[in-house]
Amino acid sequence: MAHTAVLALGGNALTRESERGTIEEQYQNALAMAKSVRSLIRKKWGIVIVHGNGPQVGNLAIQHAESSALVPAQPLFALGAMTQGALGSLICLALHEVCADEISGAVSVVTHVEVDAADPAFQNPTKPIGPFYTAEQAEEMTESRGWSMIEDSGRGYRRVVASPSPKAPVEADAIRTLIDAGFVVVAAGGGGIPVVKEGSTYRGIDAVIDKDFAAERLADASDAEALVMVTGVANVKLDFGTPNERTVYNLTPDEVAQHMSDGQFPPGSMGPKMKAASHFVEGSTPERRRIAAVTTPEMVYATLDNAHGAIQGHRGTLIKHPKAVPADDPKEAEHAA
Repeated sequence: MAHTAVLALGGNALTRESERGTIEEQYQNALAMAKSVRSLIRKKWGIVIVHGNGPQVGNLAIQHAESSALVPAQPLFALGAMTQGALGSLICLALHEVCADEISGAVSVVTHVEVDAADPAFQNPTKPIGPFYTAEQAEEMTESRGWSMIEDSGRGYRRVVASPSPKAPVEADAIRTLIDAGFVVVAAGGGGIPVVKEGSTYRGIDAVIDKDFAAERLADASDAEALVMVTGVANVKLDFGTPNERTVYNLTPDEVAQHMSDGQFPPGSMGPKMKAASHFVEGSTPERRRIAAVTTPEMVYATLDNAHGAIQGHRGTLIKHPKAVPADDPKEAEHAA
């Protein structure tokens, strides 16, 4: 493959907010994603798919909590592994149906991602997961299970866990081998299974790794040229939700940093995506230019296929190193924010 792109799909890409999360609903959403991937494959892109698992792991946590009197509830890192297997299977089946013999195959890799046991995030858990509880239930969970609980947006109490920074995917070499062999690879689902290294072995640890940061680490480890944050919006917006709202088609890492400093990209929504995308692009070299994009599943193909210019409104937002774009490119000048 001439190029490799890592596509980071949110968990809501497979279970939409208006859906219950049935297997039929998730599969139809996976088919729509696979059609976008097929367009890239036809342009000789090698593809790695990183998916979120927020809705799915939340549902699984409820099932384990409700049945704990009959079957022992499993730790969070094990639930992450379960959703990797289930969603990886779903995505691979959709890829086989849509792409057929246009691909060597689709492979889901249960991926462990190393984190630092000394990461300060373990001392300050902030990531809400799972179902909502009453104040009385939250107190019982704290006493019986040692969970950290917080009140979440007036809707009840939820468990919070650490969200440490990812270091590297343990299976990076295997993933690169599969990409080179022409397989579409599904990896690091839900941000990967968090593990800490103890000597020459790894141990699972309860935490949630941000999927966008894990995708950036995987893109770096797999020598990818593109990192695409697949979202529900076609483009990045500045002053979102205000009368001054405007679309941005092109950004540099420095511009992303300035906008984040100005509070444009909140931590709970676009912030992690922009930070991860910018960090990936900063790793560009003269020999290997990197690009990042933020867009919808339907516009991934147009965005990557026209990375050096496209008709306004027909592609997503690109984040590029300033030296990667010719200064006299009229199309880029047209789209400059």
